[in-house]
Amino acid sequence: MGRLFGTDGIRGAANQYPLTAEMALRVGRAAASIFSGTGSQARIIIGKDTRQSGDMIESALAAGICSAGVNASLTGILPTPAIAYLTSTTEACAGIMISASHNPFHDNGIKIFDGGGFKLDDHKEQQLESLILDDHADAAGKTNWRTGSVEKFKGAAGRYLDFLQNTLPEKTVFKDMKIIVDCSNGATSAIAPRLFAHLGARVEAIGANPDGININAGCGSENPVTLIDTVVAKKADIGLAFDGDGDRLIAVDENGQLITGDRILAIFARAFKQKGLLKNNLVISTVMSNLGLRLALKNLGIDYLAAPVGDRYVLEKMQANGAIIGGEDSGHMIFLDRHTTGDGMLAAIRLLQIMQDENRPLSELSRLMKVFPQVLLNVEVQHKPEIETVPQIKNAIRRVEKILGEQGRVLVRYSGTEPLCRVMVEGSIEEQTRRCCQQIADAVKAALG
Repeated sequence: MGRLFGTDGIRGAANQYPLTAEMALRVGRAAASIFSGTGSQARIIIGKDTRQSGDMIESALAAGICSAGVNASLTGILPTPAIAYLTSTTEACAGIMISASHNPFHDNGIKIFDGGGFKLDDHKEQQLESLILDDHADAAGKTNWRTGSVEKFKGAAGRYLDFLQNTLPEKTVFKDMKIIVDCSNGATSAIAPRLFAHLGARVEAIGANPDGININAGCGSENPVTLIDTVVAKKADIGLAFDGDGDRLIAVDENGQLITGDRILAIFARAFKQKGLLKNNLVISTVMSNLGLRLALKNLGIDYLAAPVGDRYVLEKMQANGAIIGGEDSGHMIFLDRHTTGDGMLAAIRLLQIMQDENRPLSELSRLMKVFPQVLLNVEVQHKPEIETVPQIKNAIRRVEKILGEQGRVLVRYSGTEPLCRVMVEGSIEEQTRRCCQQIADAVKAALG
């Protein structure tokens, strides 16, 4: 058995290890054991996206939780950030989201939040994993007769929508905006159109008819082609694309241009600074963010720090350095002044608020950041020594860095789950960037392939 937890919970093919009913029961029991504490009977909230396998995993998790003497509170289909919010505001001891995010329907996953609504750190994940894999672990030390019960969480969607609306200034409405919303046939399908319509916008929803197997299929933040075409055809002010579990946002401007997470993050950083809200004058992103973001923030006089890939690591760096804005180019946006985790719908309404406050279209707002050409090549490797200890690779990197100067950068790292070395190069000229990336990739292949 390999390590269960990846960069965002447990994920894999549904009905195959580790996403089997048997393992889900173990996860539920272990989570109840670790988070239930003492005192009155505890409760764990469980949500899910629209995948066909969600019911199976939900039932098994609930059984494991109840076997440990803890109640399981089922919200039904809701976005991941809704589960984090409800967990943190209802005295639940933990929250569990069943989703594989942007992956296709045949995958699924289990994301766990502590009682404060935060994703687990590495230490807590290791503790939980040890208990899950312990064949001798009992039901949290509870007496056999004292089991928990399964309950429906009534009004869960309404509570989450109220929270989102209350993050905006009082009486905010978007009555003059025409919005196309792509819900990826996922967890936002029912509630995202409802939110924007309630805020007064003219809303047209696409990718909002989930059938259990069409989640992320040709739609959503990973596949925005239909959204782009619809925004242009309908002459909309903006297109908003979420992923399957609703914790990412990608936008399309009124001209049909794709605006990814880095550019959205730059827009938020500038707006927050202008309003005096940018705590510690700091923004956090990841090592994979476009060089253009760093340069844009530098021009704005805003400090910047890079975290490892994964929104969980962005959050950890935000907490360690007192930042309230962080995110990834993939669309995760974290606002610690409002929430504990990335939230696509929260990011969307705050983006609309900036457009309205400044009376500027998204195309104009996004010009503050130039997107540098970025090339990524994956090279199969036989082993993974430290990059700096391989002269052939180290010399190739140095040659490319000399060519690019301050108008480019190089990132070479191994995949955490596959026998691959990822070579990423950014530069100001696309053809030169491709050549430089290929040179490093050739060096990696010669040395390690």
